[in-house]
Amino acid sequence: MSASSRISRAARLLRWSLGIVPGPLQAPAGALLFNHLARGQAFVSRLREIDGRSVAIDVTDLRRTVCFRIDGGRLRAVETRAPDVVIRGDVEGFLRLATRREDPDALFFQRRLCIEGDTEVGVHVKNLLDAQEFDWEAHLRAVLPAPVAARAVRALRRARAALAAR
Repeated sequence: MSASSRISRAARLLRWSLGIVPGPLQAPAGALLFNHLARGQAFVSRLREIDGRSVAIDVTDLRRTVCFRIDGGRLRAVETRAPDVVIRGDVEGFLRLATRREDPDALFFQRRLCIEGDTEVGVHVKNLLDAQEFDWEAHLRAVLPAPVAARAVRALRRARAALAAR
């Protein structure tokens, strides 16, 4: 199965999953997930540069928009009619962005994703997404007690080595 068809398949599953979550729960759940995954990540310090600004994610094929405010390097779900920036696209476009399967500039250039509103905030968010390389080891160290994290990091390294040897 090609990478493109795997992304399309994952997008269908994600579209179905998000479709059954009640709208009022999506933004708080998204903020909770993001804030958890952000623990230990270097980009959090750069996120603080846009503290107090609001970002709306408009998922066009679900006809759902969720809004967040950046607060101390964390996302907080908010209800707003006038976010500073709106990032709009379909589930597959956002999934390609999140998994780094496609260059963010290409996604925006092809209009699979669009940014509207405050250009400075929009470009800052796009650049954060573009530069982000998820650091699993830092995340494990941030969320687990030290002895457990050390074992988990060793296991992660062994798994990576085994996959690389294939």
